[in-house]
Amino acid sequence: MRLPAVLGAIFLTAAAATANPAAAASAPAPLAPPTPLLAHKALYKLTLDQAKTGDVIAAHGTMGYEVTDACDGWAVRQKLTMTITNADGQDIEMTSDYATWESKDGLKFRYHMRQTTDTAVTSQTDGEATLQKTGGPGKAHYTMPHDTITTLPAGTVFPMAHTESIIVAAREKKHFLALPLFDGTDENGVEDSFIVVLDWKPPMANRWPVLSGVPSTRVNISFFDHGPAGQVPTYEVAMRYWENGVADAMRMDFGDFIMNAKLTEFAPQPRRC
Repeated sequence: MRLPAVLGAIFLTAAAATANPAAAASAPAPLAPPTPLLAHKALYKLTLDQAKTGDVIAAHGTMGYEVTDACDGWAVRQKLTMTITNADGQDIEMTSDYATWESKDGLKFRYHMRQTTDTAVTSQTDGEATLQKTGGPGKAHYTMPHDTITTLPAGTVFPMAHTESIIVAAREKKHFLALPLFDGTDENGVEDSFIVVLDWKPPMANRWPVLSGVPSTRVNISFFDHGPAGQVPTYEVAMRYWENGVADAMRMDFGDFIMNAKLTEFAPQPRRC
């Protein structure tokens, strides 16, 4: 099982489940939302929502997420830890440690991801990627797990640009968006993402004062293997995005089971130049 690596990282509604992702608008939305993305640190509590098979009887964990404004780019660190109890009563600990840097013009990207099950490393990717222009095409150079170069197709965006595109689409009252995403977590290169935008809500009071004056949107995002063969989502997540890129109320579908992620700690971070 590949743990999710981005928040920009999803359940389809009935309408979306019957839609063809390739038929949705594929051109990236403008990458400058009215409210700038917010550098912040967040902690999410993970709880089991549903076990689809008898292989998993319990699960819990945490996910830490930090976005740093590094002036010319965004530095992102995400660490997810889950303990899963299988049908034999055995506890299995799974972790995903993911770190990236993405230029603010969306053209350069560096990535490191390491996943473990108990003490064994199950997946690791390292490398860097570039786009010729906003929305690609481009190339990704992996140094792990193998020294390879992968072509990124036209339309490709990196994670922070992916988040910005979703927020702009929601603000413009678009309902569907399809974007090739490269986040460096898959050694096979780019993935296709299909986004269903459910609403655009005005600011509402909530537990976090800095978010109370910011509009928000509910979105469902599905990820597919790139190309015609990718007809079944490899991972799905539903979430609330505030206009500044902060996320909450995630429902993450891993296939065999579904986890809820609730924001329990949150703090804006200063600009670090």
